Amino acid sequence: MSVRTYRLGRRAAETDRTRARILAAARSLVAELGPEAGVGKVAELAGVSRITIYNQFGSKARLLEALSADLRPDFRPVPAEAGADPAAELKRRIEQACGAWAADPVLHQRLANHRGEAQQSEADHALAERLAAHDRLRPGCSIREAADVIGIVTSFPAFDRLHGNGRRSPSAVAEILLRMASGVMAPPS
Repeated sequence: MSVRTYRLGRRAAETDRTRARILAAARSLVAELGPEAGVGKVAELAGVSRITIYNQFGSKARLLEALSADLRPDFRPVPAEAGADPAAELKRRIEQACGAWAADPVLHQRLANHRGEAQQSEADHALAERLAAHDRLRPGCSIREAADVIGIVTSFPAFDRLHGNGRRSPSAVAEILLRMASGVMAPPS
């Protein structure tokens, strides 16, 4: 008896392309209409059925969460063995976040209630631990406090408040947020 082998490679690649088309369609429609854009319109624009969207994401809310996560800056930690200064990494993350949020602030405003922050808080905690390991936290500042501050200064609401629809440039906002973050930092020795 011959056994038929099944290769998931092509199917997985097609699934990834379909997911990307759905997210692109959702991004376009949310930018235009807000989160009220219906799943039917997203499906039509992506060239898929509504059931495909539900199979991929489970619900409209989870589609919006996935879109929000797809647009959020991806803060990949620098490996500790690389010897990178965690304070420089914090500065880089703030600048990276401001650049990402400034790319399409209206879209981010519309998605503000659909953010999943779990992965972000893990990255914030890891950076806070590296700051502590390098004695870069001010005396009395806990890792938890530092992680919370990192989360705030790299968040869209903080950027949006300071950016004020273009009142300040993204680089000016980054400078303000860096000064705010310095409240948890020990002076360099």
